Amino acid sequence: MIKIGEYNTLRVVKDLDFGLYLDGGSEGEILLPARYVPKNAKPGDELEVFLYRDNEGRLITTTVRPFATVGEFAFMEVRSVSNAGAFLDWGLMKDLLVPYREQKASMEEGRWYLVYIYLDDESSRIVASARINKFLDNVIPEYEYNQEVDLIVADETDLGFKVIVDNKHWGLLYHSEIFRVLAKGDKLKGYVKEVREDDKIDVSLQKLGYIKIDGISQNILNVLNQNGGFMDVHDKSDAGEIYALFGCSKKSFKKAIGSLYKDKYITLEPNGIRIKPEEVDEAAE
Repeated sequence: MIKIGEYNTLRVVKDLDFGLYLDGGSEGEILLPARYVPKNAKPGDELEVFLYRDNEGRLITTTVRPFATVGEFAFMEVRSVSNAGAFLDWGLMKDLLVPYREQKASMEEGRWYLVYIYLDDESSRIVASARINKFLDNVIPEYEYNQEVDLIVADETDLGFKVIVDNKHWGLLYHSEIFRVLAKGDKLKGYVKEVREDDKIDVSLQKLGYIKIDGISQNILNVLNQNGGFMDVHDKSDAGEIYALFGCSKKSFKKAIGSLYKDKYITLEPNGIRIKPEEVDEAAE
């Protein structure tokens, strides 16, 4: 069964001058226009394509990947506004409509908005909504401590950044635990700290393996892990380099590596710092 607004793997059944026809099952043959046909594709091949409706309402496919698919959130720019609503640039030739009823306030051309992409039941067309709260927290969050999740940065608050967790729930990243610059629309990995009694989710950008150390020390360990356990940086390194790598001042860095060395998380070498092998293994679990 084909899925509109998602990626489908379909078999090529015809090769014509203007494109390929793909087997759409009960929907019949569906066109893949010539501009999107992969080199040497032929009848019998299976292609992964994105399926949507053109301006005439006909099913059509493309090998171009949109910025988001049905069931996902994304920040998109308004390309134009008409009597029907706002049209977003979502990476395809056909823009994505946000009907007026799905706008929290009138959208403006050239501005960016967080939207949810869904399939309209009445028209079977893909549309978007800026009323994102109705698409979140509709199921009970079931996560384990330190579970890896996908995050989308939605907005900044006094406490930190509101994020969307796995396209399903609201979560929060606290300012005190962020060691990098974040912007609305950023997509990144995170880890579940806690699902609170109100079902709100606290998340971290660092793997939660070092309970007894502070946030800067934990971030240094995570960056070390990401670089094979060793980095040619030390207390004589340039302050700008330290900030670029770890998001902290040189003074805070020196204090943190001193604490990590004392607690036997790292070893100090003439040309850098190295995380102890057992800590690499622990962080990888």
